[in-house]
Amino acid sequence: MTDKKNFSASILVKNKKARYEYEWLDTYITGIVLQGTEIKAIRLNKVNLQESYCYIHRNEVFVRGLHIGQYELGTHYNHEEKRERKLLLKKQEIAKIKKRMEEKGLTLIPTKLFLNSRGLAKLEVALAKGKKIHDKRDSIKDKDMKRELSKMKF
Repeated sequence: MTDKKNFSASILVKNKKARYEYEWLDTYITGIVLQGTEIKAIRLNKVNLQESYCYIHRNEVFVRGLHIGQYELGTHYNHEEKRERKLLLKKQEIAKIKKRMEEKGLTLIPTKLFLNSRGLAKLEVALAKGKKIHDKRDSIKDKDMKRELSKMKF
């Protein structure tokens, strides 16, 4: 028996670089189609989102480059670490995302991986636009100013 309190909604992995590299326009919570020992590896926090991205193929959304490490106690049925995984979204959401990606040259990037209250792995993806170099400099400057202000307030 598992205790329901152990499955409180908790963020396991954040893609910190995504906030710096992209300007987020919309976010979506998606389910992930997992195989075998992948959920056990996710619960052990063996996940890396850094170089992952999403794409749409035949009205289905997939994530590529999502690294889920090997589960040590797995047998020869252990999963591949960097395989493509299908994301679960509604048809209307996929159509809306596809339309916006084609019109404006936007991209779909994974931002967070977390477990919901029932223990299911969920992935937050953002529809984003790439930042230019001067935008990145501005975001660094804003972050530094906020840090200085927080130091002065004590």
